[in-house]
Amino acid sequence: MIRVLLAEDQGMMRGALALLLGLEEDIEVVAQVGAGDRIVPAALDARPDVALLDIELPGCSGLDAAAELRTRLPGCRVLILTTFGRPGYLRRAMEAGAAGFLVKDGPVEELAAAIRRVLAGEKVIDPALAAAALSAGPNPLTPREADALNAAVDGATVADIAARLHLSESTVRNYLSSAIGKTGTRNRMEAVRAARRQGWL
Repeated sequence: MIRVLLAEDQGMMRGALALLLGLEEDIEVVAQVGAGDRIVPAALDARPDVALLDIELPGCSGLDAAAELRTRLPGCRVLILTTFGRPGYLRRAMEAGAAGFLVKDGPVEELAAAIRRVLAGEKVIDPALAAAALSAGPNPLTPREADALNAAVDGATVADIAARLHLSESTVRNYLSSAIGKTGTRNRMEAVRAARRQGWL
């Protein structure tokens, strides 16, 4: 049996996925979690072969959990399953060590086949998303520029962002200005939206 951990914050979707995967003769869902910060503890307890992770989860993202799983439980293969097929997310997932990346609108048979394939050592990536990621190119934001944009999400002032990131206000202004330039936008909120659309944040 292929032992699967399922991380999905929407209870109905999580239950439906577990039920559908449970109908497969060779797949057993051994753990279900609704928050990102529960993934690693549940995986260390249940020892799944494959972790099926959403990206946008409370607690921490599926991408952060994937990177931690690679260190803490290297034998567990990670398959990202998300509503948001953004090129930047795909690139970040691969950098975090994910073996596969699918969007949620595919049939469950495709998902079951992908679970088997990643366990066999293959990489499984949604073809349309792979093409989009190649044409989008790499994330142009530095980690610090991304931090500054993330801190600006709720409309925080430069002073607020500087305090959160333990930086001077002039340094924060430089990071935000650079991020605005790289995203081709007019202000920091537009830059946040553009970076999120690409999956860079």
